[in-house]
Amino acid sequence: MQAIVIHEAGDLRIETRETPEPGPGEVLVQLAVGGICGSDLHYYNHGGFGPVRLKEPMILGHEVSGHVVGSGSGVEGFTDGDLVAVSPSRPCGTCSYCGEGLRNQCLNMRFYGSAMPFPHIQGAFRQMLVADAGQCVKADGISAAEAAMAEPLSVGLHATRRAGEMLGKRVLVTGCGPIGSLLILAARRAGAAEIVATDLAPNALAHAARAGADRTINVAEQPDSLAAYSENKGYFDVLFECSGAPQALASGIAVVRPRGVIMQLGLGGDMQVPMMQLTAKELDLRGSFRFHEEFAVAVEMMRKGLIDVKPLITQTESLENAVAAFRTANDRSQAMKVQIAFS
Repeated sequence: MQAIVIHEAGDLRIETRETPEPGPGEVLVQLAVGGICGSDLHYYNHGGFGPVRLKEPMILGHEVSGHVVGSGSGVEGFTDGDLVAVSPSRPCGTCSYCGEGLRNQCLNMRFYGSAMPFPHIQGAFRQMLVADAGQCVKADGISAAEAAMAEPLSVGLHATRRAGEMLGKRVLVTGCGPIGSLLILAARRAGAAEIVATDLAPNALAHAARAGADRTINVAEQPDSLAAYSENKGYFDVLFECSGAPQALASGIAVVRPRGVIMQLGLGGDMQVPMMQLTAKELDLRGSFRFHEEFAVAVEMMRKGLIDVKPLITQTESLENAVAAFRTANDRSQAMKVQIAFS
C-alpha cells in the first residue's frame, strides 16, 4: 500500500508500506478521503510546531474516512463496505485522566500523525488503515468527503462545549481557517446571537460569511476596526482565538466584556498574555485541545443535516498528487479545506 510520509520540513514522500491485518477488536479500513489539517501543514512547512519536532519519518494525517473491508475477532456492528469516519483519538482508557473522563488528556494518547511522543504516532494517510472498532462511526447518508470532516468539526464542538452556555451570546472568532469557520457553524447551532469574524485573508472571510458570521473584518486592511467594540470595557461574551497569533489574542481580550470567556485554540507556540486586562475584567482564559466523545456527535449532526460542511471543502487531489495538495493547502487565497482522494 501507499502512504504519505514526512521526513523533514519540505520533504514529503509517497512511500510503499506493508498492508496491515486487523487484530481482535479491530477493523481494516480502505481509506477513501483524507483532509489536510493545520498541524499537517506545520510538519510540512516547519518540521513541527513549538517544541514538537520531527525526529523520525512519520505518516501524516488524521482527518479520514473510508470503507470497512475486513475485521478481527470480536467486532460487531460493521459490514464490509460500510462507510465510516475514523476518529484519530485513541486514549488508553486506563490512566488517571481517562478515569476522570478527560480522555482527550490521556497520558498515553495515540493520536494519529503526532510527533509529540517518540517514537512518533504514525498517521492515517495510507491506503489501508487498521483502527480500533471503537474509533469508527458509521457515516451512511453522507459522502466520504463529509465524513472526513468529522475530526475538525469535533474540534469546534469541543471548544463550543468548553466555552459554556452559548444561547444569546455575542461571539468573536479570530482566525477563519477551517477550525474558525467550523466554530462559527457550531456556535450558531448552539444558539449564539451574534458572530463577528476576523482574519487577514479575503478568501477565509468569505467562507466565514457563508458559515454564518454576521460581520467579517479584514484586520490587514482595517487594523483598528475592532476598536469600537472595546467601549464600556468590551462587547463580546466569548472569544474563540483560532489563529495562534499573539496580536489576535491581545486585540480579542480588549473587546471581551467583563467575566467573558476566552477560548484559545490556535497553536502558534507560546504567546504573551495581557494579564492586566485579564485580571481587571475577571476574564476566563481557557484552552481547548482536541476532543473525544464529540466525534460521534459530529457525524450525527452532519447525517441529520444540522451542520453542512460541504462548502468548506474547496479542493480534492489524488494520492499521487499529494505534494501538490499540500502546496495548494498552503495558499489561503484559494484554499479552505484541501482533501486527498485515496480511492
